[in-house]
Amino acid sequence: MTTTPLLLTDIEQAVRGSWDADTCTPEYRARWTAGNPARDQCGVTALVVNDLLGGELLRGEVQVDGRRVDFHWWNRLGEGVEIDLTREQFAPHEVVTEGVVVPRPPFAELRRLQDEYLLLRARVLERLGAAR
Repeated sequence: MTTTPLLLTDIEQAVRGSWDADTCTPEYRARWTAGNPARDQCGVTALVVNDLLGGELLRGEVQVDGRRVDFHWWNRLGEGVEIDLTREQFAPHEVVTEGVVVPRPPFAELRRLQDEYLLLRARVLERLGAAR
């Protein structure tokens, strides 16, 4: 039996279709809307993409008027190719600084995002399995 290769567009579609309020950063859940589904999904999304494609995790600061208000996470694959599936979440006044490579936190240290990560990962894997 031959399987169809997994494409980046398949992963992107599966991730975007799996976001919901229950997969975003818990302390910001009340501000999540379907109108901006990528909002506060960057940490768990970067981890799931890392699970699927490997590479490095990048973290930059989110700044408003030059003051850090949050962090933003995304991925870098080999050859310096960066993948940021949640970049569109930011308003024009929110500036993301250049990313720095950060080590992947061990599962036990995810604490506040553990449930959201596991839920997003399960949804994405289910969608990818159905797509094949």
